[in-house]
Amino acid sequence: MADDDRTRTIPRRTPESAAMTAEVRRAMAITAALNRLTFDDADQVRALFSDLIGRPVDAGFTLIPPFYATGGADTRIGRNVFVNQNCTFYDLGGLDIGDEVMIGPNVSLITSGHPIAPAQRRAAVVASPIVIEKNVWIAAGATIIGGVTVGENSVVAAGAVVTRDVPPNTLVGGNPARVLRSIAD
Repeated sequence: MADDDRTRTIPRRTPESAAMTAEVRRAMAITAALNRLTFDDADQVRALFSDLIGRPVDAGFTLIPPFYATGGADTRIGRNVFVNQNCTFYDLGGLDIGDEVMIGPNVSLITSGHPIAPAQRRAAVVASPIVIEKNVWIAAGATIIGGVTVGENSVVAAGAVVTRDVPPNTLVGGNPARVLRSIAD
């Protein structure tokens, strides 16, 4: 997770921590209802996901349940976004998904974690934003952590673990992900 001016720390037993816990409870209730739906319930899925993030998604938004989230209020979704089944979004640090993005099955977008120092791990949550720019494809099983921007038109290969920014128009893969090559139309 990035350690820069975009990273915020939320100590335990604070009003901010209590608000975070309330948001997790709210998200769990909404995703439980969403996960009872099927592929054929697309309008209901869009309605519940809109409730989750607190703003309407467009008619081109598709999400195939199941889906898991610890929040939603800090998620922004562009137009014509596709989210395949079994994805996990932790948006405490902020999650901004651009237009025309495709997200494969079992993808995890994780904006939050804990301090690295053993004595501090249970004392706080740290969070940094993820930005996924327009026309990105994130393939099956990829994980993107907080503090990362995935550049326009890029592809994140299946199983990649993205810990650093991805330049536009590139294919990245591996653990940790690295640029494999430039991509062009």
